[in-house]
Amino acid sequence: MTKSLTIGIPCFNEAQTIGKVIDDFRSVFPHARILVIDNASTDDTSRIAREHGAEVIAERRKGKGNAVQRLFRETHSDYLIMVDGDDTYPAEEALKLIATALANNSDTVVGCRMSDDESAFKATHTWANEFLSRFIETVFKASCGDLFSGYRLFNRAFYRNVPLLATGFEIETELALQTIDKGFSQHEVGIHFRSRPAGSESKLHTFRDGFRVLRAILAIIKDFKPLLFFSTLAALFLALSIVVGIFPVLDYIRYEYIYHVPLAILATGLATFFALSMACGVILDTIVRYERERALMRMRNVGTHEADRA
Repeated sequence: MTKSLTIGIPCFNEAQTIGKVIDDFRSVFPHARILVIDNASTDDTSRIAREHGAEVIAERRKGKGNAVQRLFRETHSDYLIMVDGDDTYPAEEALKLIATALANNSDTVVGCRMSDDESAFKATHTWANEFLSRFIETVFKASCGDLFSGYRLFNRAFYRNVPLLATGFEIETELALQTIDKGFSQHEVGIHFRSRPAGSESKLHTFRDGFRVLRAILAIIKDFKPLLFFSTLAALFLALSIVVGIFPVLDYIRYEYIYHVPLAILATGLATFFALSMACGVILDTIVRYERERALMRMRNVGTHEADRA
């Protein structure tokens, strides 16, 4: 491959495995830049990474999302391969990511994890991955691949133009949603996934990080699919307004007088919220569409300038 390559490894307290990960990738990609983003580790991760020949940059803001944001800022190569530092992703599998990117001119490639070892996946993580993947595909009408995969390839156009706000393990979810929303091309390829070495512990907390992922999805749907988000709220307000308003209406039909005055006031308020939610959805959807067009034009202009310089 004639294109330049960076192997980016965001990690936190991976002293046990980081040396082997660096050595493995160096043997497969001898000319690649290996960049370790040390996310405020309290062990010898940085020292060991330097001893094995990697470039190390410290990111003091805790959270994988912060480390990935820093990785994107510090990368300048044609391709960036992001991989976890826990030695669960074999280095040679990155060749599949590169081959897929070159064959399809992909902006990003996701390594979809496969393993014969049942202990490599926690049941709760597998269920959450499947549920959230199907949810995103239903809402955004596009495939997101292995949502929680930490093995991904990005080209320069992607990592230079995708805005990231996630600070924790919800970063993979934001990457998937930004890929879909910004119209980048994504492909998936199956890669081997293995269990963590004995003594190495996962930093993922199922319920806490799962809640953060759900919160991130809802926030992104609000920001990038405002008509869907606010029309759903509007439908809820309308349904509640109808249910609550039945009693005052029946009062008037029967007695030509309203006895359930509080319910009448509540129904009126809910109907007002319905109208406001619909108006917000329509207005924000127009703004989002305009901003999306502007973002695409900026990316097109950047691509044109780079082509002219080449």
